[in-house]
Amino acid sequence: MSLSTLFRFKGGIKPEAHKDASAGIPIAPAPLPSRLVIPLRQNARATARPLVEAGQRVLKGQIIGAAEGTLATAVHAPTSGLVRAVEMAPVPHPSGLEALCVIIEPDGDERWIDLQPFDHRNASPQRIRDYLRDCGIVGLGGANFPSHIKLTPGEAGIRTLILNGGECEPWITCDDRLMRERAERILGGALIMREITGASHILVGIEDNKPEAVQAMSAAASRLGAEGVTVHAVPALYPAGGEKQLIRVLTGVEIPYGKLGTHFGVQCFNVGTAYAIHRAITCGEPLLSRILTLTGNMARPGNFEVLIGTPIRELLPLADPRPDTDHFLMGGPMMGFALPSLSAPVVKATNCIIAASPALFPPPPPEMPCIRCGACAQVCPAELQPFELYWHARAKNLGKAQEYHVFDCIECGCCAYVCPSRIRLVDYFRYAKGEIWAREREKSAADAARERFEFRNLRTEREKQEKAERLAAKTAAGREAVARAAAAAPATASAPTAATVATASAPQPRAADATKALIQAALDRAKAQKAAVTPRNTDNLTAEQKAEIAEIEARRAKIREMARPHTPPDE
Repeated sequence: MSLSTLFRFKGGIKPEAHKDASAGIPIAPAPLPSRLVIPLRQNARATARPLVEAGQRVLKGQIIGAAEGTLATAVHAPTSGLVRAVEMAPVPHPSGLEALCVIIEPDGDERWIDLQPFDHRNASPQRIRDYLRDCGIVGLGGANFPSHIKLTPGEAGIRTLILNGGECEPWITCDDRLMRERAERILGGALIMREITGASHILVGIEDNKPEAVQAMSAAASRLGAEGVTVHAVPALYPAGGEKQLIRVLTGVEIPYGKLGTHFGVQCFNVGTAYAIHRAITCGEPLLSRILTLTGNMARPGNFEVLIGTPIRELLPLADPRPDTDHFLMGGPMMGFALPSLSAPVVKATNCIIAASPALFPPPPPEMPCIRCGACAQVCPAELQPFELYWHARAKNLGKAQEYHVFDCIECGCCAYVCPSRIRLVDYFRYAKGEIWAREREKSAADAARERFEFRNLRTEREKQEKAERLAAKTAAGREAVARAAAAAPATASAPTAATVATASAPQPRAADATKALIQAALDRAKAQKAAVTPRNTDNLTAEQKAEIAEIEARRAKIREMARPHTPPDE
C-alpha cells in the first residue's frame, strides 16, 4: 500500500527524533539485580492479591499475586529466590506515592516452574483469554491495559487487528529493535490473536523513519505465508503511534471519546504485546521481562531486556549516565514524567528511561499570558480548543471544561510543545480531569451515604410499625381470651339460681372489670397454695430454736396489730 492511500489525522507535530543513538545497538540482556521489587498494582484499575509471604521461596514464573476483578492480571516472580518482604515501596509514578510490593532476593539459580506450551487450537477463546490473564499479559505500549479484555469481541465483532509499531515519541527505540530482531515471533503472536478474535486481516503500522523494521516485518510476513497480513509504512508524525490516530491512518475509522475500537470492528495492540502473547502460548512463559530503552545523556545508550521489578538505580550503569545528568524521565519527553526516586522498579509500562541534563532538557521558562494565537488548536490531534480548556481549567470552571470535552484530550503534549507562551497546558488539563473525578467520587460517596441514611430511617420506621402491629395483635388476642372466659363463666354453674338469673338480667361487666376479676382469682389461688405448703425445715427443732421462732412470731403479730388501724378496709 502506498502512502497516498493512507488516511490522515488532524494536527500533529514533528519533534526532533533523537533515535539514532540507541536504535543501531542490538538488544542486550540486563544482569540479574541484587533484589527485585514487584508491584502488585500494575495499573491504575486493579491490584493483585498477594499469594506469598516473607520467608517463602519462589520459583521463576510462579504466581505471587492473584488476579482479582475484571481488569486485573496475575503477577509472577521474575526469578527464583527468597521473598524478603511484602510491604509498601516506591513505584514509578508522578505522585511519588508507594504501593504494595513483593520484594524478592534472587538466588542466582534461575529455577523455573514447570513450563508447558498452551494448546490454543483445542481451547475455546474464553479459555485462551483466561490463560493470558493468568500469564499477566498487558499492553506494553504504556497503558498496561489487560490484553484479555481487548481480545474480547464486542457486539460488532473484530474484523481488523492492528499491530502498533509506530513508536512516535522521540528517543524511544525498544519497539524498533524488537521488530528488527524478533519479527516472526511478533507476527506469530498476532496470528494467535487473530484466531482468538476471529479477525479477517491484520494491519501492521510502522513509521517510515524505521525502514529496517518495515523490511524485517514484511520479510517475516512473507516467510510465514500468512494471508491477510499487510505491513504499512505510515508518515512519521507525532502522535501517529497513538491508538486512535493509527486506527484513523490505516482504516479511516475515527473513534470518538467514550467508544472503543471494538464498537467499529477494529482493535489495536502494541508489537511488544503480540510478542509476549507468542511466548505465553508457545513456551508457557508468563510476562516476566520487557525491552526498554536507556538513552539521553548517557555514554552507552541502548536497548535491554530487563526483568520486571529491577530497581532503576541498578539498571543505569549499563548505559553509564554522564556526570551532568540532573534527573531521569520514564517514558518519552512528550508524555513521560520525571522519576521521583531511582529506587522505583521497572514495571510492565516502562518502555524508556531518559537521562536528562540542562543541555538536553533546559528548565522550562516562566509561563506568559495566553495570547490566543490558536497554535495549540491547529496541532491538537483530538481536534479540541486547548486555549479554551486552559482558561476554564485555570478558573476551576470544571463544568465548562467538560463542555469543551476535556476528557477527549489524550495528553499528547502537542499543544504545550507549540505554545509561544510556554504554558504547560497538559498539566492544567490533568488537573481538571483529576478534580472532576474527585468530585464525582465525592458525589458518589455522598449519594451512597444519603441512601444508607434513608434506608436506615425506613428500616427504623418499619420496625416501629411492625412492633406496634405485634402489640395490637397481642392486645386483641388478650381481649378475645378475656371475652371468651367471661362468656364461658355462666355455663359452668350446675343449676340456675336467683343470683344467676339476676346476673344474667343485669348489664354485662366491662372487659376491665373482667380482667380485675381474673387477676383477683389468680391472687387467691396463690395465697391458697402458699397456705397449703408446710415448711419442711421446722422438724426436729431443739427447745431453744422453738423458743426463738415463737419470739419472732410474737414480734410479727405485734407489728401487724400496730399497723392494722392504718390499713384501708377491704372492699
